[in-house]
Amino acid sequence: MSNQIPLFVDDYHDAVRHAVEAMGGFKRIGHDMKPDMTVEAAGRWLADCCNPDKREKLSLSELAYIRKAARQAGVHVLAAYEAQAAGYAEPQPINPEDEAAQLQREFIASVKALEALQARMARTHA
Repeated sequence: MSNQIPLFVDDYHDAVRHAVEAMGGFKRIGHDMKPDMTVEAAGRWLADCCNPDKREKLSLSELAYIRKAARQAGVHVLAAYEAQAAGYAEPQPINPEDEAAQLQREFIASVKALEALQARMARTHA
């Protein structure tokens, strides 16, 4: 299978599978998720979870782990599939520096609003 991430995937299992492969493969991600298992066993477990014909399934927290790890690795195929399947626009990852700057702007605006409120309260009590 190619390391290139497809633009479109057929189903949820494909989206998870492509995300896992792009992050290093079933053995690596499976062992990250199940460190008590051998690398090979963890890889087989995760591959089985991505196979709709197998009984093994990912829990919600395991799926969330993969989604977050994929985001951190710059792999967005899973989030894009979820958004598309639910009828949302393509997700746009937030750059941590942009988010920090936005939070700082919101904090400054909040402080200014509180100062204005405090001044109004002081005027009404004076």
